[in-house]
Amino acid sequence: MERIKGLNEYVKNEKYRKALNLPNEQEEEYTMLAQGEYNINYSFTHPKTGKKLLLRVNCGSQMHLENQIGYECHALQLLEASGRTPKVLYVDGSRKFLDHGVLVMEYLPGKALDYHTDLKYAAECLADIHSVRIPESESGLIRPENPLTAILEECEEMVKIYMDSPLGKDRMKRKIRDLLDKAWKKAKEFHMEDSPYQCCINTELNSTNFLIGGEGKSNYLIDWEKPLFGDPAQDLGHFLAPTTTFWKTDVILREEEIGNFLNEYLKCVGARFDITGLKERTKVFMEITCLRGITWCAMAWVQYQQPDKLIINESTYRKLEDYLSDGFLEKIEMFLEQ
Repeated sequence: MERIKGLNEYVKNEKYRKALNLPNEQEEEYTMLAQGEYNINYSFTHPKTGKKLLLRVNCGSQMHLENQIGYECHALQLLEASGRTPKVLYVDGSRKFLDHGVLVMEYLPGKALDYHTDLKYAAECLADIHSVRIPESESGLIRPENPLTAILEECEEMVKIYMDSPLGKDRMKRKIRDLLDKAWKKAKEFHMEDSPYQCCINTELNSTNFLIGGEGKSNYLIDWEKPLFGDPAQDLGHFLAPTTTFWKTDVILREEEIGNFLNEYLKCVGARFDITGLKERTKVFMEITCLRGITWCAMAWVQYQQPDKLIINESTYRKLEDYLSDGFLEKIEMFLEQ
C-alpha cells in the first residue's frame, strides 16, 4: 500500500467503506498482486462476507483519458451479462481523496492462459464476450472510424518518443521506421470491408489477461484497460499476433494453431452474430497489430530510463530488450512480408 501515496488513508474514508459495506474501523488487510504498466492491484478479504475482492489503483492511461478508471468500469458493466468478466462493486474516478482512480471488483480464480493447452477456453471466452449486444446508441465507448489507421496513428504517436530520444539507437530507429512504412502500405492496399457486426472489444489480449479454470470450470478475461466499440476481428488479430503471444511467454503460434483457434471461436459464436469475412479481417489486424507491439515497446524502453517512473517491472524491461533486438524485428519483418 505504501507504493501509492495516500492509499492507506483512502481505504479508511467513509465514502469507500460505506459503499462496500465495510466496518467503520478498518479490519481488512490489502496485499499487492502483480502490477501492470498503468495499474497496481491489491487483494483483500471482506471482513463481513468473507469474499475475496480486488482493489485496482490506476496510475496512467494508454488512451490519454482523464477518467481512465471510469472508462474501464463502464466496459465491465456493459459486459457483465457475458459471465466472463469481473463484477464491479465500487468505482471512484474523482481523485478527490486520492491522486489516482480506484476500482473494486470481485476477485476471480484461475491461472494465466497457456497457448499450448488453453486456446479452446480462450475461444469460448471471447465468443461469449463478443456476443454481448451493445446498443448502437451506446456513446460511452470510443469508436475509431478507421481501425487500421487508428492503430498505425497510435504507433506513430508512441514511436515518436523513441525517435526523438537521444537514448534511442539510430540503427533501431531506421529499422522500426521501415517496418512502419511497410505496415502503412499494407493498410492502404487492403480494402477493409465494413464489419457486419461490432461489439465491445478488449484490444489488450495477452495471456495474463485471461484467468483459466479449465474444462467444466469458469474462464475469464479480466483486464479492460483499453476497450473499444469495434470489429471482433481486431480482438482476434491482437490475440493471435506474435507480438502478443511472445509478451509473457516465448510462444509464437504456428499457422495450424491459429487456424484451429479461429475454427473453435467460430463454432462457439454459432449464429449469435454475423461472421462474414471475419477470418480475412483477422489476418490483416494480426499484421498491423505487430507494429503496435513494437512501437509500444520502443516508447516504454525510453520511459523505463526515467528515474521518476512510478511503476517499474523488471520482467517487462527484459522483454522490451527482446522486442527491440535485431532478431525479433527480423521475425516481424518476415511476418509482414508473408
